[in-house]
Amino acid sequence: MNPRLGLLQPYPFERLRRLLADVAPPAGMRAIPLSLGEPQHATPQLVRDALTANLGALARYPVTLGLPELRATLAEWLARRHGLGSLDAEKEVIPVLGSREALFSIAQAVLDPADADGLVVCPNPFYQIYEGAALLAGAKPYFVNALARDGFRPDWDAVPEDVWKRTRLLYACSPGNPTGRVMSIEEWKRLFELSDRHGFVIVSDECYGELYFDESKPPLGALAAARRLGREGFPRLVVMGSLSKRSSAPGLRSGFAAGDRAILEPFVLYRTYHGAQMSNPVQLASIAAWKDEAHVADNRRLYREKFTAFHALVHPVMPLVRPDAGFYFWADVGGDDLAFTRELFARAHVTVLPGSYIAREARGVNPGRGFVRIALVSTLEETVEAARRIRDFALAREPAHAGAGAR
Repeated sequence: MNPRLGLLQPYPFERLRRLLADVAPPAGMRAIPLSLGEPQHATPQLVRDALTANLGALARYPVTLGLPELRATLAEWLARRHGLGSLDAEKEVIPVLGSREALFSIAQAVLDPADADGLVVCPNPFYQIYEGAALLAGAKPYFVNALARDGFRPDWDAVPEDVWKRTRLLYACSPGNPTGRVMSIEEWKRLFELSDRHGFVIVSDECYGELYFDESKPPLGALAAARRLGREGFPRLVVMGSLSKRSSAPGLRSGFAAGDRAILEPFVLYRTYHGAQMSNPVQLASIAAWKDEAHVADNRRLYREKFTAFHALVHPVMPLVRPDAGFYFWADVGGDDLAFTRELFARAHVTVLPGSYIAREARGVNPGRGFVRIALVSTLEETVEAARRIRDFALAREPAHAGAGAR
């Protein structure tokens, strides 16, 4: 067996299952899971119709590069959404099997397993795929803390120069998981300068990029930041996005990787052997999804309604920080996040994810400790019911805990 598998930590949801295994929720109270970031809005009818209308395409092998019409659609959408003018559909964009698959596999293509000194820089807290991808590619992760006192901005300036010299790959996530923070152009400029100086690749995870609250202010993406800063050809930059959140289609497993053609070309070679071809019916359904914005705007409306209702009920007793984008509240519980999670489950049958499970101890602190991630992915009705239960739970807790605010 690959000995590197022994370096992997249990996935957060397995740890959560163990945490709650001996906890009995109230009898007769239905479960409300707010722990998993799985969109539960209905997948748009136009996507389902396109999928079923093209089932005959199952009779043909798909190719790694994808259908030309899907690549063209992706290039047009990216150029329009991010103000890029144009994008080369032949060289600067490829379809992938959801952003998760691509976030993992690109590390295997970029990193040299014989490079014993190589580091992969990740924000902390983070999406655990970044860590696993680094370890299985033979590198070591280096975590950059994103603390509440800094507005959840990863402290890139605290990274020592000798770490940057050893960095081969950097994962950025904007809007961030779990904080919902959107990176600024100044921050991107800093990372691009470091990439130029030290030669590392930047992979920007933007799977939450279409879930925002102000229709007039879509989040800044890395491709747009690079273009504004005059970085023609997006040197050493690859951006990844997905239909899972944008179009409430997590089971479709459809996304894209776009950016530096010098990285995408060998990445396609790797993917040819990796067997990462998207089925033809899924590609054709994806075209329908990327071409339509009405369902995406309606999706955002549903999330706005839920965030407004949840905030109104919970914020007075457990102060919440509104995210820039995404569908999570990253909530400070004023103490032990594991105990909070167990008690909430035991008293209210609501499941949240302890923040310490999606962060690592770095420079003497686990930046997820004392926080929980609350995923507002269900219906408005269930979200309101969960908010009421959390409000009542917070009010009933012992005085030392009730009303603990953001630090």
